[in-house]
Amino acid sequence: MSKTEVVFPENRALYERDRYSAAIRSGEHLFVSGQVGSRSDGSPEPDFPAQVRQAFRNLESVLSAAGCSFRDIIDVTSFHTDPESQFAAVMEAKNEAFPQAPYPAWTAVGVTWLNGFDFEIKVIARIPD
Repeated sequence: MSKTEVVFPENRALYERDRYSAAIRSGEHLFVSGQVGSRSDGSPEPDFPAQVRQAFRNLESVLSAAGCSFRDIIDVTSFHTDPESQFAAVMEAKNEAFPQAPYPAWTAVGVTWLNGFDFEIKVIARIPD
C-alpha cells in the first residue's frame, strides 16, 4: 500500500483559509488540487491574462515543492468561466509551460463559478526518480 504525503508550497494562505491540501503525493504520482490565479493573500488577480499566468506560477510552486516540474505533468484539467473569450490567454500560458512535445493529456471544462476566479488548473504528475 502506498504511503500518502501532503505537499504545500511556501505560500499557504488559500489552503489554510479553505482547508484543503495543495497536493497529495501517492506512490509515483502527485495529485495537485486546482490552482487559481490567487495573489499572496489568496485574493483573485483581477486581470484575466495575469490571473492565468499567476495560476501557472502557483502550479509551478506546488510542483516544485514536490520535486516536480511541468515536464512531469501527465494529465491536466482546466476550468474556464468563459472558454471562448479566454482561449487566447490560456493558450499563451499553456504554450509557455509546455513548449515542446510530449504534451500532457488535457481536458478543458466550461463552468459558471470558481469562487471569484475565472480560471483553474489541476494536474496529475509523475514523481521523478
